[in-house]
Amino acid sequence: MKSRLILTAAASALLFGLPAVAPAVAQTAPAATIAVPPLGFVERTLPNGLKVYTARDASTANVTVQVWYKVGSKDDPAGRSGFAHLFEHLMFKATRNFPDETFDRLTEDVGGNNNAFTSDDVTAYHETIPANHLQRLLFAEADRMSSLVVGEEVFRSERAVVQEEYRQGILASPYGRLFGLFEPATVYQESPYRRTTIGSIEDLDAATLEDVRRFHATYYRPDNAYLIVAGNFDQAQLDAWIDRYFAPIDNPERPLPANNVVEPEPAGPRDVTFHAPNVPLPAVMLAWPTVKYADPDRAALTVLDGILSTGESSRLYRSMVYEQEIAAQIGSSPDMKQQAGHLTAYAIMADGHTADEGVAALNAEIARFRDEPVTEAELAEARNELVANALRSRETIDDRANVLGSALIGTNGDASAADREIADIQAVTAADVQRVARRYLTPQRAATIRYLAADEAHPTTEQNTAVDAPVRVADLAPVGEIFTLLPEAERARMPEPGAAVSPSTPAIADFRLDNGLRVLVAPKSGLPLVSARLSFDAGAADEAAGKAGAASLTANLLTQGTATRSAPQIATEIEQLGANVGAGAGPDFTNVFANAPANVFPQTVALMADLVRNPAFAEEELDRQRTQTLDGLKVALSTPGQVLSQAVGRVVYGNAPYGSPGVGTVTSLPSITRDDIVAFHASRYRPEAATLVFSGDITEAQARALAQSAFGDWNPAGAAAAPTASPAGQTVAPRVIVIDQPGAGQAAVAVAMRSVPRATPDYFPLTLGNTLLGGSFTSRLNQEIRIKRGLSYGTRSSLGVRRDTGAFVASAQTRNDAAPEVADLILAEVARLGSTAPTEQEITTRRAILTGAFSDSLETVDGLGGLVAGLALYDLPMSELAAYVNNVEGVDAPEVQAAFARNVPADRASVVVVGDASKFLEALRARHPNVEVIPLSSLNLDSAALR
Repeated sequence: MKSRLILTAAASALLFGLPAVAPAVAQTAPAATIAVPPLGFVERTLPNGLKVYTARDASTANVTVQVWYKVGSKDDPAGRSGFAHLFEHLMFKATRNFPDETFDRLTEDVGGNNNAFTSDDVTAYHETIPANHLQRLLFAEADRMSSLVVGEEVFRSERAVVQEEYRQGILASPYGRLFGLFEPATVYQESPYRRTTIGSIEDLDAATLEDVRRFHATYYRPDNAYLIVAGNFDQAQLDAWIDRYFAPIDNPERPLPANNVVEPEPAGPRDVTFHAPNVPLPAVMLAWPTVKYADPDRAALTVLDGILSTGESSRLYRSMVYEQEIAAQIGSSPDMKQQAGHLTAYAIMADGHTADEGVAALNAEIARFRDEPVTEAELAEARNELVANALRSRETIDDRANVLGSALIGTNGDASAADREIADIQAVTAADVQRVARRYLTPQRAATIRYLAADEAHPTTEQNTAVDAPVRVADLAPVGEIFTLLPEAERARMPEPGAAVSPSTPAIADFRLDNGLRVLVAPKSGLPLVSARLSFDAGAADEAAGKAGAASLTANLLTQGTATRSAPQIATEIEQLGANVGAGAGPDFTNVFANAPANVFPQTVALMADLVRNPAFAEEELDRQRTQTLDGLKVALSTPGQVLSQAVGRVVYGNAPYGSPGVGTVTSLPSITRDDIVAFHASRYRPEAATLVFSGDITEAQARALAQSAFGDWNPAGAAAAPTASPAGQTVAPRVIVIDQPGAGQAAVAVAMRSVPRATPDYFPLTLGNTLLGGSFTSRLNQEIRIKRGLSYGTRSSLGVRRDTGAFVASAQTRNDAAPEVADLILAEVARLGSTAPTEQEITTRRAILTGAFSDSLETVDGLGGLVAGLALYDLPMSELAAYVNNVEGVDAPEVQAAFARNVPADRASVVVVGDASKFLEALRARHPNVEVIPLSSLNLDSAALR
């Protein structure tokens, strides 16, 4: 995946410094009473074979343009694995009519975004932009389809970037080899699906510029693509633009290379073991070949998968994680592709438990599906979940386009399949689930994979690169015309943007209940979805000394039992409602959230209230959560990037409250008692200091009634705890630290220092400057480190604003030997921003990026709710929501420079590198003689010294 570093729809995390919150419980949904609207696309085919799908939505100020090419990693030629994915990167470069990086200029620079992905069957490119820029994107997409320019320098640079992506995703991740390499290679015997999409370092090195040009000539043609446009447009004008730009593109007469390998039936069971470095906990996987995407049995296998592993009421979670406590993590995936498919079930074992235990437990759960029908309750929950997810997957214009594109690729052109899937899921019976289990998930068809830590007796299993493929380099089309960038005077003129369509913010209702609970209501029309977010002043900074992780454990335990509901009952009820309910703690706040279809939202809020008001905090549940957290830490502390994120807080804040890792440490977690959790909850979870935000398909009157019913009589005893004074503590001296992880697949590099509180007057100049520095794909850091030098898959920076002084962090992952160079580049760019004013063009672009991300957040009920909650948590007026665009537009270049010089000067920065020190320490020490070296085995996150 290109992995453009854009501002996401969850822009509240960037804009307001909110803690990231992930669902603690599965998403599910009511089936019978929720109507999922059809996608509503209109289809037509141009004379050159290009199929076009359009859907108008006047409720948005944006439009999405997507081109799905019917070429993926299964089409990589023999000896060129990873080629389709490499080519995806190259498609963002020049054409004969515009220079490199123009797609970023056309999207990010105007407040939009662009991205792309490659999978086995498809390479898809998608942009979301303000609607008045639609014509420009159509022109650009047509131009890169017909006249892509790729030179040797760009080719080599992007190949290096992809190799860093390989190192980051495959080599540096403890389970990257299992899921990225060994799973497909074991599941498939003959299909080209057995090769990984990202390829191998060796095959990437073997690729040539001529290969690239021949690949484009072969597969990037009108009759091998789908054009999808959705959003705010005039249909007649859109049709005319498509005819103008795409219709003249010639379609080659040469047929596409043949590629339709039939995967043979397994001859018998297979049992394999792989070894890899830095595997902290053993993992096991069972895999079975199943059916292709278009097969009627896909619906029953999908429902089976939901019952097997989705959520805390699923069979695998209930058995292996909750009851037996032998697994730290479980999962399954029904991966049905265009030509074949498979289903996997896996477990990462808990500390002290073996791979053989995992294999036995997985086999036992699969046997249950074959031996007896699933219950009607399980069937209903799984169907509800899938229908609700279908509803949520249609919330935005790009969501709906993605659903359509996936169905078109999976079925090889059946646009109606996306809407039929809902009825297919609802029609699945218990007998269907048992039938497909007996047909496909048999012991004789199973592949069993054990994934263990390498040692002297069991060296690392190497990737098998000698894998044949049905397409050969010789099968590719001849190069044909080699395009070069035309002189500016000869280029086709880029269309001018049309009249802007401005986003609008809703009026926010604001009232309090008698017990002091503040309630905010942000209505949003559209799909029948509603979100609630209940926030408390209860963050990691409020934990008692030596109790790091207490805030996070308290939040996690909310869904693990109340006075009247057990943890399994809560998980089941959430799935029956089709709700998404959970909680998470950050440095300053805890957020409890719920998202549900509107028809069951009152029941969801009632459940949410019980979780918050009446948690049981049972000893056995605390023990279980603590063990799971410790297992998770063991995995995290084997990954360079996660080690870095755990250590940076101590480097910036020392022993101050903000310095403690929010998840806890291997010594603090065992010390946390039930009394600690009860006391934290009693003193911090209180209505008088809480804010409840409703957003979505709800009126003020409905919200008022729900809030009163669920929380109006909540008057807890005791006194509220005072806010923690100065959680950022005193400024500490900058340091240069290496955390040595021998054998690490990559190095993680960070430059970090104290920044600002959210309430600073410099917030908007700093936010604008950070977006320029490392907050987007076109940022200075990404330009210098990824685009110019190919040293990293991507870089990023963040102000890390908090209630007290925040933590600025700029980071990247790179090959080990390049770590000193990357650290120097980051420091240089931080210094430049504080010493030289940005150009006016840079400022104009960053304004557009921020306002575009803000507009994207308004498109979803959770995004809108997050923006409102962010204002409330930092005691900012609700008028700031409507004023956001003006606040951004009011920042100029001198303000950005001055704000960075005042608040984040490079001479205050610390440098932290996690990786294999043998590859870079000498070079780093030459630059920083005072470097401290800490072996990972000696890392102590309880101490500011980190020793």
